[in-house]
Amino acid sequence: MPGNSYGDFFRITTWGESHGPALGVVIDGCPSGIELNQEIIQRDLDRRRPGKGGGESPRKEPDKVEIMSGTFGSEDGCCEMTTGTPISLVIFNKDAHSKSYDHIKNVFRPGHGDMTYLAKYGIRDYRGGGRASARETVARVAAGAVANCLLQKHSIDVVAYTVAIGGIHAQERDLNKISENRLFCPDMEAAQKMEARIDEVRRQGDTLGGIVEIRAVCPPGLGEPVFDKLDGELAKALMSIGAVKGVEIGAGFQAAEMLGSENNDSISPSGFLSNNSGGILAGISNGEHLIVRVAVKPIPSINKEQQTVNVHNEAVSIKIGGRHDISAIPRIIPVCEAMVRLTLADHLLRQFATQAAAQVK
Repeated sequence: MPGNSYGDFFRITTWGESHGPALGVVIDGCPSGIELNQEIIQRDLDRRRPGKGGGESPRKEPDKVEIMSGTFGSEDGCCEMTTGTPISLVIFNKDAHSKSYDHIKNVFRPGHGDMTYLAKYGIRDYRGGGRASARETVARVAAGAVANCLLQKHSIDVVAYTVAIGGIHAQERDLNKISENRLFCPDMEAAQKMEARIDEVRRQGDTLGGIVEIRAVCPPGLGEPVFDKLDGELAKALMSIGAVKGVEIGAGFQAAEMLGSENNDSISPSGFLSNNSGGILAGISNGEHLIVRVAVKPIPSINKEQQTVNVHNEAVSIKIGGRHDISAIPRIIPVCEAMVRLTLADHLLRQFATQAAAQVK
């Protein structure tokens, strides 16, 4: 199965299944001399971790990361540092209930990849979706935490937050409020309405989608002007998250309704006067904040009867039980941050290589 790796200079390969013994990631290309320990990675994993209540799955996974390689204690013994060799991280599954899926192992769940996975490989792991499960993203978050250690050394910061759930939109962008509510919403009034909507939909046995916005402080010069445009790379990274069905950058689809005079970001001696470009021009960062939004579909596992077919193409009805989130938000937020961080880390190292090559000339 190809397609399990992402990045060129800062490259990750994830492995593992939802109901297998463990999941993990191998990171290749991380520079040496960066402080890294389990606690740094664990902070992000705890934000993604299931089993915390609310609209989230009651599956109680501790998601404790173990660093298997790629670090070594400093001479004074006070911290672990990256060595420049591959970093291997593992997270063991502790609360997988595989028998919950026995009754639907021969049935294609609407909205899931059961049918397409079987069509491609001729075999599928029906236990929670196997490799196609959102559980795979735990490895991405762990890798993103490592990438963040590199980015912080170069004053690059990435933060994601909820701007819509179930048709309720945040009107404010007070980033100081993100940590004050479970949904990581920058608008406290909207967050309360979102929580009420989640409770309503939970009682109906249904699920919700929403919109996550990602903002990054980024220097100018990252990206490439043709096939590896930074906006194209970000779109690919974020669209690789299973629940994401759309990506827009800056003004996004609204730009299609604007005049050129409205959409262009005028420039003054002190900088850009607007940011419809979302911080990217001609595929290269321009020094403004990167602004990216992703459309997150509703969780497909619902507690309502649905029509489908089985592996013999016979019509059947299905009502999915088990333990599922009401919405991928807010647990998807650290996943979005991770994919943006991994993309920026890769392009940061590319830029270092470009600058080094220019100096040689």
